[in-house]
Amino acid sequence: MDPTPALVIRDLFKSFPAPSGQRIEVLRIPQFELGAGQQVAIRGESGLGKTTLMHIIAGILEADSGFVAVGGTQVTGLSEAGRDRLRAERLGYVFQTFNLLQGLSALENVMLGLAFGRGADPKTAMEALERVGLAQRAHYLPRQLSTGQQQRVAVARALANRPCLILADEPTGNLDAARGRKIVQLLRDSASSLGSALLVASHDPDVLGSFEHVVDLAALNQVAPHEEEL
Repeated sequence: MDPTPALVIRDLFKSFPAPSGQRIEVLRIPQFELGAGQQVAIRGESGLGKTTLMHIIAGILEADSGFVAVGGTQVTGLSEAGRDRLRAERLGYVFQTFNLLQGLSALENVMLGLAFGRGADPKTAMEALERVGLAQRAHYLPRQLSTGQQQRVAVARALANRPCLILADEPTGNLDAARGRKIVQLLRDSASSLGSALLVASHDPDVLGSFEHVVDLAALNQVAPHEEEL
């Protein structure tokens, strides 16, 4: 296995402007590292900065300062186009809200996820759908799929580029308990088979209980306790 860590964070700082004009600190993380192939859950209630952290790792948001690297490639300091390429080539992201385009089929949604990287290859996209058990639904639109099937399409999209790191932000938030357990197991099994690291952010006890390694964001984050968090 590649010894390069899947994720390295050093001295990460992020704040947002308040209506008063002051800056509200959200994240101040001195150090965090995720080894290649490692699977970790981050525990944190809503509003404590889990999504902000995931978005910074993925390059969707920019940090105020600090260092973030994915698979040995530095995220912080990249241009917007560079962050797009990094997501397409090194990252897979599973969102709570699925983020599927309603006018595209399951196959086309997965292909779109490949467009910025190796290219929108139908064969690769179909292989990803097969991995999540949805090859027979490849040409269905999202509205023709159950919520669990929609989330599996989102998982297929995240897996299609064979990423070194898979991020999942509250991946069971819109699913019932039974479907949620299946999605978490699918993510874990798929990450293992691909050799990808997996970082799941959740406040769901069922999700957290399925991981051997759980990190408490409140302990990781050094934001001063008297300051409001987003």
